[in-house]
Amino acid sequence: MTWTTTRDLAVCDAAAGAFLRGRPTAHTVLLSVASRLRALGADAYGDDAPLYGWWRPDGRAAVGAAFVWTPPRPVLLSPMPDAAAGPLVEALAAEGVRIPGVNGRRAAAEAVAAAWQRRHGGPVTLTERHRLYRLGELTPPAPAPPGTARPATTTDRELLLDWFTAFAAETGGSPPRDARAVDDRIAGGRCLLWETAGRPVSLAGRTPTLSGMTRIAPVYTPPELRGRGYAGAVTAAVSRAARDSGGPELLLFTDLTNPTSNALYQRLGYRPVEDHLVMEFGTGR
Repeated sequence: MTWTTTRDLAVCDAAAGAFLRGRPTAHTVLLSVASRLRALGADAYGDDAPLYGWWRPDGRAAVGAAFVWTPPRPVLLSPMPDAAAGPLVEALAAEGVRIPGVNGRRAAAEAVAAAWQRRHGGPVTLTERHRLYRLGELTPPAPAPPGTARPATTTDRELLLDWFTAFAAETGGSPPRDARAVDDRIAGGRCLLWETAGRPVSLAGRTPTLSGMTRIAPVYTPPELRGRGYAGAVTAAVSRAARDSGGPELLLFTDLTNPTSNALYQRLGYRPVEDHLVMEFGTGR
C-alpha cells in the first residue's frame, strides 16, 4: 500500500487529477485549493511549498486516496480506506515534516488522527466540525430584505479585503496573504454584494466551477448589520447566478456550532451531505 508525494502540482495532477475530478463533491476542497494554487502560484497560502500525495492500494492499482497540504494549515484529506491512514502517517514522517493536523470527512480524519497518535504519541484535539451541504431547489427568502445584489468590482477591492479578513478571523481561518485571491474573484465575477441605499451590507462569493461543481464561500455580513436577512438574500443571489452560468452542482460548508447559519442555508434549499472534522495534533515524540 503505497503513498507517493511530490511538491510539483503538475505531477500530482497527472497522477491523481482524474481521481479527484471523478468525485467532485467528495473532493471539493482539494479541487478548489489546487485550482487556486494553479491560478495564483505555489505561495498562494503561505511561504512554504505545498506538498501533495496520492495512494494506490498495491502501488499499481488506480489511485484510491489523495491529500493536499498547504503549510501551516492542516492537511486536506480525500475520503480514504482505513488501510491508507497508517501508511500516510509513515509517508509524511519519511518526508521529515510534522503536520499540524488534518481536515477531512469524519472517517478519514479520525483514521489518520488515530494513526498519527499511535506513531507519535501526542495529543489530538477536535477543533472544528463542519457540515457539507448541496443545493436542491433554490428557495430565495420571501420577502427579500431591502436592496439588490450586484457583482463586486475593482472599486470594492479594499472592502472585500477587509471583509475576507474579518470572515477568516471569525471562522478561525487564515486571512488573505495579499489581494490576489480577491482580485481573482472580482475578475471572474464570482463575488456578489448585497447593497441597500447605495451601501454594501453583505457579500457572498463562490469558487470557480470545477468538474461541474461550485462551492459558495465566503458569506459575510458585518456584525452590526446582521439579523436583517442580508446574508440569505446575497447567498440566494450568488447561488442563482452560479446556476444561471451553467447549472453546476452547488455546495457550501457550515460550522456545526452555528445553528443560525445551518438553519439559514437549509431554508434556502441546501441539504446535508456529510460532516467534516478538523483535528489538531499536539507535540509528540
